[in-house]
Amino acid sequence: MSLRAAIVSVALVASVASAGAVELNAGSASRIEIGDRKGVVYYTVEPAGYRVVAGLARGKDVPPLRFETTLAGDQRVLALSPQGLGQPVAALEIVRQGDRVYVRPLGAGL
Repeated sequence: MSLRAAIVSVALVASVASAGAVELNAGSASRIEIGDRKGVVYYTVEPAGYRVVAGLARGKDVPPLRFETTLAGDQRVLALSPQGLGQPVAALEIVRQGDRVYVRPLGAGL
């Protein structure tokens, strides 16, 4: 890795970490919240990349939502949850930077 790439990588990690991000550990679930949905997210290391799995629920009368994605290095995925009419969208970002995965809520109004 070149010096420039290393500096950019460190800057990206610092920017994600400083923005309220939580680092995930492989195989360990962490609690997440998107709007009125609550759940867990975890990832496993697979040959094709880091497989991220999230499950979210909203009350006992609404079926839970589950999504999966595989992240290669320096990729991200957004999970968006529409709220009521006229309200901003709630969002959560999951970011892989090198061998680390972070999850963080995003500001409303995306």
